[in-house]
Amino acid sequence: MTSREAGPARSADEDRLPTFSEQVASQLGGVRGTVEAAVPIVVFVVANEIWSLRPALGAAVAVAVGIGAYRVLRRQSVRHAANGLVGIVIGAVVAWRSGEAKDVYLPGILYTAGYCLALLGSVVIGRPFVGWLWSVVADKGAPRWFRDEGLRRTFAWLTLVWAASYLIKLGGYLWVYYDAGLTDDQQATILGILRITLGAPLYAVLLALTIWAVRRHQRGVGSALPA
Repeated sequence: MTSREAGPARSADEDRLPTFSEQVASQLGGVRGTVEAAVPIVVFVVANEIWSLRPALGAAVAVAVGIGAYRVLRRQSVRHAANGLVGIVIGAVVAWRSGEAKDVYLPGILYTAGYCLALLGSVVIGRPFVGWLWSVVADKGAPRWFRDEGLRRTFAWLTLVWAASYLIKLGGYLWVYYDAGLTDDQQATILGILRITLGAPLYAVLLALTIWAVRRHQRGVGSALPA
């Protein structure tokens, strides 16, 4: 193949819009990103059981910083590590001030509540959040999904499914957080387990459902929109 022939092929490949599946992998950070996000929480839970709250907070923050520094030294993306670091630092500050281990998870609980309200509100105003998410991730922000009435309805019910899932998640958090029959350390441990098991795995399932629903709609109408 001549360089003239190879040039357009490379250009077309470079300009190819990533599929939704490829973008999902990027959003989740792969297995490594998922593990790195969970490690500081695991460290906090274990250290809190062995020592006490403040040493556990210090250990969790130190591990999160270490993961980010390792990424920087290897010139790798620090987006997922930075997200984990910000989350653990904010939770650590709240728990440090209150003296209660369970408060490490309070910012995340509030975030989940706000996310539920945003999802439900987006359906009420006729701009389902999952449609906007799909547009940003898979279609470079184009509003084509909104002009397709069938696809808009698909994103509306998908957004309701996302909202219901996060409401169940929120309910689990609040049940444990306010359970007077558990000690603070027990609440912190259970909340940590819920944080890990209902974090990236739930997000991955919802994204997979979204991909399936969009592709099912597109096969039905013969759409050329990206999936």
